[in-house]
Formats: sequence, C-alpha cells, structure tokens
Amino acid sequence: MNGAPFNRFVILGALVCALATPAEAAGRGRLWLEAQNRSLNNQRATLSEVARRAMPSVVSITTRQLSDETPAGEEPQKGIGSGFIIHADGYILTSAHVVEGASEVMVSVMHPRGYAEEYLARVVGEDNRTDCALLKIEAPRRLPVLKLASASHVRSADWIVVIGNPFGLSHSVTVGVVSYMGRTDVTPNGRDGDFDYMQMDASINPGNSGGPVLDLHGDVVAVANAVNVAGQGIGFAIPIDIAKTVIPQLQAHGRVRRGWLGISVQDFSPEVAEEFNLRQGPGVVVTEVVEGGPGERAGLHSGDVIVGLDTRRVKRAHTLRWQVAARGVGHDVRLRVNRLGKPLYLKVKLEEMPTEQPATALAAHRQGRRPAGAQSVLDDLLSPVPRKKVQPPAAPEVEPDGWGSEDGAPAP
Repeated sequence: MNGAPFNRFVILGALVCALATPAEAAGRGRLWLEAQNRSLNNQRATLSEVARRAMPSVVSITTRQLSDETPAGEEPQKGIGSGFIIHADGYILTSAHVVEGASEVMVSVMHPRGYAEEYLARVVGEDNRTDCALLKIEAPRRLPVLKLASASHVRSADWIVVIGNPFGLSHSVTVGVVSYMGRTDVTPNGRDGDFDYMQMDASINPGNSGGPVLDLHGDVVAVANAVNVAGQGIGFAIPIDIAKTVIPQLQAHGRVRRGWLGISVQDFSPEVAEEFNLRQGPGVVVTEVVEGGPGERAGLHSGDVIVGLDTRRVKRAHTLRWQVAARGVGHDVRLRVNRLGKPLYLKVKLEEMPTEQPATALAAHRQGRRPAGAQSVLDDLLSPVPRKKVQPPAAPEVEPDGWGSEDGAPAP
C-alpha cells in the first residue's frame, strides 16, 4: 500500500510529460515558421530596396533605322532596348545589337522629380563579339550611376534583379535566380562571339537587352542579352567582367583591338586526343598554327598542349581565346606548353586579328545610314513596338562621382 501513491505519482508525471511534449513541439514549429517568414520578408525587402535604388540609373533606349532603300514617307524601322548609366557625365552601357545600324538613338532618363527626359545619344563605340556598346548623352546635371562589380562571386541559385524596358514598358522589374554560370555553347542567331553567359530564370523579353542584372548588394553583375523564345524561364546575360574589359577601348577607340596568337585551339576530347596521339590531361590542344603568324614565329606546333598563360592556368579553349583577346595588341605573353610530355616555355607578342576592322555599324551610325545586310544578334527578338510614355515614380537624386566600377576607372 505504501507503494501505491508513488506509482500514481509516476504515472501522473508520465502523463504530464506526454501531454507537454506535443505542445513543446508545436511551439518549436511555430518558432521555425516565424523565422522562415522573417527570412522571406527580409529577402523581399532586400530585393525591393535593390530595385528602388537602381531605378534612377536605368534608361530606356529607342532607335530608328533608316536606309537608302526606305521609301519616301514610310515610317523608319524602330527598335527598343535598355541600358544603364556607368558614369555621372552621361556614359551609358547597353548591348551592341540594340543600337546596331541605328541612324538615331534616343535615351529616356528618369528625372529626380519623377518624369522622363529624352536625350539624343551618341554611339561612342560598339563591339559585336562581346555585344557591348557605349553611349554618351549630354545632360544638364550629373547622373546617378550603378556600380560595376564582378560575376566571379555569383553562384547558381543566387538571387538576381533585372530592370529594363520590355515591349516599351520602362523600368520593369523582374527577379529570379541564377540557373547556371559559364554557358559557352549559346550563340544567338548563330553568330560567334566572346560570350560566357550567365543563365537565369528572371523574365526578360524584347526590350530588356542591355539592362542591368543586379545582385543583392545592388551592384551590376551582368547585362541582360538574350532569351530562348521556345522555352520559359531561360534567359541569358553577359557577365559584367567582359564589359569592363572592353569599355576603356570603346571609349578611347570606338572599337576593340584584340590580341591574336595565330592558332586554333580545342578542348581535350577523345577525338582530339586520338588525332594528335595525346593522353587526356590539363590544358587545351593546338590544332592549327597559322603560317607566318605570331604563334608560328614563337615556335608553337600543332599538337602542343597549352597549360598556362602568364600566371594563369589554362583549362578551357574558350577561356584562353578570351584572355588572349583581352590582353590587346602588342602585349607579350608567356605560354606554358607540354610537347610530347615535356614542358616548354614560349614568349609570344600578340598581334591584331587580320580580319579585325572598325565596326561597320558604328561607321554607318556616324554617317546616318544603315549598312547593307546588317543583322542584329537578336533580330528575331527585337520588337518594333514603340516605347510607351510611362511616368515613373519619384525617386531621390543620387549623384555619385566617377565611373560605376569598383576598379576606380578614371573619368574621361
């Protein structure tokens, strides 16, 4: 009998514990949901703040294209696009295909009081291989700029914000995530170029080309460029690092003078390895050497495997081509080469590509005509829909100084 109260106490205590456990679990579940909701709300607030701060620096671009064949009285062909201000003196970065062959380029800028200002833009330079163009407008005040960061820190599933002028709907914002970094097998309209695309699922449409792709810091990491019209949620942007490389040459020369080795290279593949009797390894294979070119004079042979350029390791043919092109004409580079399994070091002075000529579209723009046969990189995506006059919301004026680059590029 003395043990009965004790047993009842134990049973009662167990019952209390059993009843308390679901309540505690429910409490922990509510705390977890509240934390998730706070995190989601913080992300939404961040995305909203990024878009709000960037909006005054994003511009809408409208082009007119006249040719000698345009019948008298017929309305000229129109195009739309986007861009963004990278220098307070009125320099604007956009896609080259947006202004290609245009006889007139108009830029719409958001005034601090909330209305749109129209400016006639001058095409300072354009480069089709990177699809980048630099414009200049003469504004009566210093303009707000966007900071050019780097896409090197961007990873798949990172959040991004895109602002542009789709179908003439100025300052439209879409958000999404990065789907893939480093697409080199994407060639809009089959045109070759120095592309290393960022794939994203943020909605972009005709008119978005040239607009900024922003990270959660509000910095530009890419330039919206192309969409897959047969798919959904498949868009592409050019990493801003590529644009930052060509901007100085566009400003100084109106075009890009690329370095040239005078060789053809390919990634390792079973077919290439068999053809040149090579074992799979790091580097890229030299498949052809141009007679009389800088590579031949330096001693490069077909079947050589390039494993290094200066202090950089070489893993992909596409990367080597871009690094050589970006070095520019007249620069010396040091190649680390494997030949028949033995290391070799060669010094090569880069020359200009024999076929590299001043951009015909840029010359045509300056002469006020469209070159014969000119075709946009994304002709099937450019829409002739006229830009609608949309009154943007008022935004505070921001007047940062200098180029919108973390590299501190000098003012022009």
